[in-house]
Amino acid sequence: MAAGVNEDSPKGFVFAVTAYSLWGFLPLYMKALAHIPPAEVVLHRVIWAVPVAAAVLIWQGRTATLRAALGSPRTLAMGAVTAALISLNWGIYVWAIGSGHALDAALGYYINPLFSIFLGAVILREKLGAAQWLAIALAAGAVGVLTWENGSLPVAAVGLTLSWGAYAYFKKSLPIGPNQGFLLEVLLLLGPAILYFLWLTAQGQSHFFTGAAIDGWLLLGCGVVTAVPLLFYANGAKLLRLSTIGILQYIAPTMIFLTAIFLFGEPFGPAERIAFPMIWAALVIYTAALWRATRH
Repeated sequence: MAAGVNEDSPKGFVFAVTAYSLWGFLPLYMKALAHIPPAEVVLHRVIWAVPVAAAVLIWQGRTATLRAALGSPRTLAMGAVTAALISLNWGIYVWAIGSGHALDAALGYYINPLFSIFLGAVILREKLGAAQWLAIALAAGAVGVLTWENGSLPVAAVGLTLSWGAYAYFKKSLPIGPNQGFLLEVLLLLGPAILYFLWLTAQGQSHFFTGAAIDGWLLLGCGVVTAVPLLFYANGAKLLRLSTIGILQYIAPTMIFLTAIFLFGEPFGPAERIAFPMIWAALVIYTAALWRATRH
């Protein structure tokens, strides 16, 4: 993220808060598309994100790195892995919001940073302190409580955590900047997305300006709501300390949580009343440990 940054930039703070706030409002947008199959929503997120991301890259004058990446089989292979993971993450998210599981989406994004440090310990053999292990144990316990009470694993929460955690891990291996990397990913997904769009159109199943006009405009806008927050985040993270990003990243899941409860009316039962405070306690412990480590 922002490794090597010793102080926060006001511009970076504005970029990051804007990104997380936009992600926090995203459920309202996706709920308006709940009647459209998630796969169709994802294909439009891909197709219309390409011109937005390309315009930003051209404006920044950073297309040379992307051209080099397109000519590197190794980079293309790595990009294909991250592209598959981010499209899976988008699909789970769209399904969760549309099917009344926004609370699970919030839970998944709360757990994400804890899962990332767990991956670092398991795969990269990074040494974790007692506070970090306690935070991970509390998060695992919260998932266990929900699974026990509801009789099934919170699939959306676990799916979002695993897909985003794996995406973040492999994304670090892409030898290009975050903006170039995002455009590379959507370019790799563009071919399959267009083919699927053409198939839906031929079958008469496409919602893109074939029924209610609002559906077409909302699908067209998927590119903006997908690319803009990611680009804000990518540029903000470079100008902030890791500890600051660590705190700001809870803006989005908190907004999703409040939206699920107060706007979508999703049930907040006994299991959730136990699990979410466990998660919040884990995040307080994790953030305090991150803050101390960054200060040292």
